Amino acid sequence: MKRLFSLFILLIIGTSYAFGQANFEAAERFTGEKMEKLIGDTFVWPRWIEDTDTFWYPFENAEGTNWYFVDAARGSQRELFDRDELAAQLSETFNRPFNSKDLDLNDFDYDTDKERFTFHVDSINFTFNLNGDRLVKGDSLSEEKEEDWATYSPDSTWIAFAKNHDLYVMRADDEDSTEIQLTDDGELWFSYQADDSDTTSNERLRSRANWFEDSEKLWVKRQDKRKVDELWVINSLGKRPELETYKYPMPGEEDIYVDEIKVFDPAAETSVTLDTDKWEDQSLGGVYFNDGGIWETQKSDYLYILRRDRTWSKIDVLKANTTSGDVEVLWSEESKPYFNTRYAQLGIINEGEEFIWWSERTGWGQLYRYDSDGNLKNAVTSGYYTVGDIAKIDTSAKTIYFTAYGREDGQNPYFENLYSVRFDGSRLRHLTPEDANHNINASEEGNYFVDNYSRVDMPTKTVVRNGNGEAILELQQVDMTAAEDIGWSAPEEFTVKAADGATDLYGVIWKPFDFDPEKDYPIISYVYPGPQTEPFPTSFSVTGSTGRNQSLAQLGFVVVAFGQRGGSPIRSKYYHNFGYGDMRDYPLADNKYGIEQLASRHSFIDQDKVGIFGHSGGGFMSTAALLTYPDFYDVAVSSAGNHDNNIYNIWWSEVHNGVKEKRKTVKEMNEDSVEVEKEEITFDAPIESNAELAGNLKGHLLLVHGDMDNNVHPANTIRLADALIKAGKRFDMMILPGRRHGFGPYNPYFQRMMWHYFAEHLLGDYRPDVIDFNLPED
Repeated sequence: MKRLFSLFILLIIGTSYAFGQANFEAAERFTGEKMEKLIGDTFVWPRWIEDTDTFWYPFENAEGTNWYFVDAARGSQRELFDRDELAAQLSETFNRPFNSKDLDLNDFDYDTDKERFTFHVDSINFTFNLNGDRLVKGDSLSEEKEEDWATYSPDSTWIAFAKNHDLYVMRADDEDSTEIQLTDDGELWFSYQADDSDTTSNERLRSRANWFEDSEKLWVKRQDKRKVDELWVINSLGKRPELETYKYPMPGEEDIYVDEIKVFDPAAETSVTLDTDKWEDQSLGGVYFNDGGIWETQKSDYLYILRRDRTWSKIDVLKANTTSGDVEVLWSEESKPYFNTRYAQLGIINEGEEFIWWSERTGWGQLYRYDSDGNLKNAVTSGYYTVGDIAKIDTSAKTIYFTAYGREDGQNPYFENLYSVRFDGSRLRHLTPEDANHNINASEEGNYFVDNYSRVDMPTKTVVRNGNGEAILELQQVDMTAAEDIGWSAPEEFTVKAADGATDLYGVIWKPFDFDPEKDYPIISYVYPGPQTEPFPTSFSVTGSTGRNQSLAQLGFVVVAFGQRGGSPIRSKYYHNFGYGDMRDYPLADNKYGIEQLASRHSFIDQDKVGIFGHSGGGFMSTAALLTYPDFYDVAVSSAGNHDNNIYNIWWSEVHNGVKEKRKTVKEMNEDSVEVEKEEITFDAPIESNAELAGNLKGHLLLVHGDMDNNVHPANTIRLADALIKAGKRFDMMILPGRRHGFGPYNPYFQRMMWHYFAEHLLGDYRPDVIDFNLPED
């Protein structure tokens, strides 16, 4: 009996602790937060000054934070101010010392009207003259009149705002602030306010107003949500739990948002509603459209709008007369199973003399040129690659600057590059020759571009390019010396095949920095199914998913992130639409097969210990993988997952899984009590859920959700938990109090819970006492 008891103890020890201890100290050392403090910024965000070729930007590195002023036309860069001098001036003002390397200049910005830089310190406003290096103290924030409710016209003569859900304007130079009420039909859930859920109030609030460049008119798109069903979350952290109500249309529901666009002439105090009705449950613009799918021109005579049907397969390009409200269809396009609105864009040339339009009609996104009447003139670009965003249109040179993916042979097809081409399709030029991902930001005036280019294994270099692609000025080069001194090394890119054995999938692998190729490491896959993006980075970073994955790897794991068919719109339409109608299952076989290839390729990967995790769509996918292949995946951490897309929003679920329009003839009584026939249109959009697979659970599953998530409602996780309980399955679940979809300040706590979960179940290391779960101070 004693021998049997000893053997039992040995079996327990062998099962729980034989794999090895997790290196929590290394994981802590290389979190994204720690790396950001060590390295500083890895990206330059230019703030172009309106109608100029100049911009400014802050940048933090080992020498502290500095502010720079750049004149692209001159190819010059200088410090915006002397930090020591500014610190001295602030010290004199406040009678206390300031650290010149860490100046806390809040809301630093450029005031175009005053041609001054503005910021505040300790609630005191300051202005700074660029040329005079002179700091001027202003009023305190509390003494200044708040005007976050105001939407100024471009010429600063008018201010638009909302009150009691209606739209108002007033003259900016009117000392009496005389309010002009433009509407009387605004109400809760059909409002002119930016936040239409705000209750009726006599306070001035921000409106949905958009001004035309000539300041003669403004337009408003509002949505009628009155018939849309409500959804709720509860804030349990206040003195008394409080119910939060919002409108939320779900797949296949009869009542969804109804769009309306009105144009206003504030001087005449008149308005017109655009005549846009065509399809049942149509949308104007769209949530994914660049610029919102609605474009103004310099003159306020016309507005250009994209209109789509509920199936997302039919698109009209509209020209709306802002005086009469009449709408003309310039051209229409049908794209099955749905139109890719991520890159849908319309370039308006010379107030509508010509148009540049993006379309996937060949199976790859390309640019096309139309005349003023909507007739196709020519294809501007062509080939087996995808055009991304239009960066700039030079009308005088009849040249378009645009980004694209997958055109360069031998290069990662996810790398963004900059090109130029003439309107007629001639003189196509590649302007970014470096083998890297190029993030492009165009100037306000001339043809200048800030280019942050990098790879996951090549720190960012930032340059200014001219219209010929020449790098005329280097702004910053990220220095990783301090990180390398403590053992950091870059992740690596890789490719594997999809489950079809033919399609290339791209990804990134993170290893422990004390990596030993003779050891065995469990593998963890970080996933996101798309279809608007894939989970692996293409640019250099030490934060975000890169920071999370590199710290997780330090515990003693190999962490990978790679794509799958159906995951990205930048490969091709066929690749992008692969998962249509199969939202739950389409990415799973590719992920499993990719891991199997990596394990066969690298002896240090232990295929018998496989973890998987993801957030939102990745939470949905990671659970689906664990339940679909229960003998392959061992552990999943699934956060904020939309496990039941039948209760997720229509823009995601109906677009990417499909919605079927159903028509039938019904009889009803009209106003004269006469029976008439009427065509009734309904929609159906059933989607498979993870709850249907609950009985398959064999491994370890941690479900995490914020209880105030108003994007992916907590019911998604609770319904799955209910199914798991009914199936008699053991799982773990954590609700984060007061957290929305992104978890916010609770992210560090969640990250360490994930470390602990994977360490326990993949390494056999159950030591919660060695992890610091304390939240960082604000």
